[in-house]
Amino acid sequence: MEQKNQTQLDRREERRKRRQRNQIAAYIVLILMIAAVAAGIVFLVRFLAGNSRQKEAAADNQSRVEEIFASEETIQVQEPAETVEEMSAEQKLDEIVNAGIEVMPLEDKVAGLFLVEPEAITGVSAAVQAGEGTQEALAQYAVGGLIYFSKNIQSGEQLSQMIDNTLLYTKYPLFIAVDEEGGSVARVADAGLGQTVDSAQTIGESGDPNNAYQAGVTIGGYLSEFGFNLDFAPVADLANVENSVMEGRSYGSDAASVSQFVTSMMQGLSEQNVTACLKHFPGIGSSVQDTHDGLAVTDRSAEEFRAQEFTVFQAGIDAGAEMIMVGHVAAPSLTGDNTPCSLSQAVVTDILRNEMNYDGVIITDALNMSAISQYYSADEAAVLALRAGCDMLLMPEDFETAYNGVLQAVQEGTISEERINDSLRRIYRIKYADKVVE
Repeated sequence: MEQKNQTQLDRREERRKRRQRNQIAAYIVLILMIAAVAAGIVFLVRFLAGNSRQKEAAADNQSRVEEIFASEETIQVQEPAETVEEMSAEQKLDEIVNAGIEVMPLEDKVAGLFLVEPEAITGVSAAVQAGEGTQEALAQYAVGGLIYFSKNIQSGEQLSQMIDNTLLYTKYPLFIAVDEEGGSVARVADAGLGQTVDSAQTIGESGDPNNAYQAGVTIGGYLSEFGFNLDFAPVADLANVENSVMEGRSYGSDAASVSQFVTSMMQGLSEQNVTACLKHFPGIGSSVQDTHDGLAVTDRSAEEFRAQEFTVFQAGIDAGAEMIMVGHVAAPSLTGDNTPCSLSQAVVTDILRNEMNYDGVIITDALNMSAISQYYSADEAAVLALRAGCDMLLMPEDFETAYNGVLQAVQEGTISEERINDSLRRIYRIKYADKVVE
């Protein structure tokens, strides 16, 4: 019995100790859990606190940036500015001219080198109005200009309307030209539509170049009112032989004096928005023969030309001459033979273009004159003039033949298209000059 009681006591003691061990283990697990939770809480608190400080710092930085940009003391990084150089008026004009020429078909380019009477393209005997016939003609042949004579002038209203309509029908700017020198050569004034101006000889004898200027202003004034923009004047020839073919039409025989009269008239015309055309290079006043009637030859030496006639034309070039007409006189001292100067490369290119540094428009005298038509076909003369260096072809004997001859020469490579473009650039620099504002 006593042994049994002892066994029970031992078992109770064992259970008690086991409960104690279990309680201790439970406490340890609880403590560990509490410690883990506490560590997690501490980490979370620290994380949130750190993130908050970062946000505060970021917000503070952003605020500081905004303050900097808002401040007048802001220092901004300057990026290198792209320098755009402003184009000069000359460069702008070149841009306009080149853009216009670039889109022109070859047929129009070639036609643009011709300045003809309206009858040459319309087929009528005397053009006194511009209607559907003119419109169709200009659509087929986009010539560079038209020249009018006494037969085309009936009244002021008729002349103005004809020119206005013509300008409406053209797809390219036109030269509207006339021979209006004053004196005996005055198509418009002779029709009673402009003030009569003294001849160049009379003005030259006055000794006052201002009279030539006033003549230019007067002529340019009434021409521009009717729509003319090109005058084949002034005459720059010297009447330096007895019975000179230019007697009455020249300002005189002294190069220095004549130069002043020529440049003065140029200025007067220019101020009225009329382009002046100096004529007839290299000078035909030393001949008594008329190129209208046949071959005209001068025995003037090259030295005499350079000392006198060239002096007048050089003065015109230096004064800004935009167009010069080359005559058909034969000057063997300059060409080596009896080739008309208008068809001579030695005269047109070697002397006028290169030696005298002229870069304006060079136009032939009328190609229907006997000095040309008796010796050359219309197409042959046109091609030779262009190859000599002329830019424009005035009044060929047969326009269609001349036009087709030049077109064929370009298509076959006898004349390059770029050569045609060079002439067009000079021509359109005059026609588009008013499109450029300084």
